[in-house]
Amino acid sequence: QVQLVESGGGLVQAGGSLRLSCAASGRTFSSYAMGWFRQAPGKEREFVAHISWSGGRTYYADSVKGRFTISRDNAKNTVYLQMNSLKPDDTAVYYCARDRGYGLGLRQNEYDYWGQGTQVTVSS
Repeated sequence: QVQLVESGGGLVQAGGSLRLSCAASGRTFSSYAMGWFRQAPGKEREFVAHISWSGGRTYYADSVKGRFTISRDNAKNTVYLQMNSLKPDDTAVYYCARDRGYGLGLRQNEYDYWGQGTQVTVSS
């Protein structure tokens, strides 16, 4: 059983930064790509960022490109999401998830394990 635990959310002013962490249990973390999604109130969960198992390939939703950076430390079984130049529209619950490896990692059904989420609130 894999457990994913997010942390690092909070309240920040527009233009500020936060770094989210996702700690994974289990010995196979480094074998899987990982992703971050978010869900704002009244909206569907949406893709934010994806990172390959090695960390060598990343891609982002257009809405966060240039502001967010996904990274990972396989020695620590942790994936990160550095969020800069935050906007009120970034307010959401952020989730990390493990990619099954069957697609590009853009859709929720491509992921098998999810964390409980961490709230990010950006005030204007």
